Amino acid sequence: MLHIGLHFLVPAMLVGLVYRNNWKSAYLVLISTMLVDIDHLLAVPVYDPNRCSIGFHPLHQLWSILLYAVMSIAPKTRLIGAGLLIHMALDALDCLDY
Repeated sequence: MLHIGLHFLVPAMLVGLVYRNNWKSAYLVLISTMLVDIDHLLAVPVYDPNRCSIGFHPLHQLWSILLYAVMSIAPKTRLIGAGLLIHMALDALDCLDY
């Protein structure tokens, strides 16, 4: 449950720090990047709490993450790219062995 909460909290912190004037639209864009998890529907089972998403799902591959990094550089796609990178970073936390 903490993982899902971070997907809402971290973008909120970012818009609070960087996008104060347009925080509502910026937050909406960042939250909408969670749609990247649509690729989980291709997995069997769809949800596995012990599975590392990074490197497993098509939109969670290294090539995708590199594309998201490039998107975060271009002004027109910067916010989408940043949201996707935040999403991947938070998903990567699930891959750590504690």
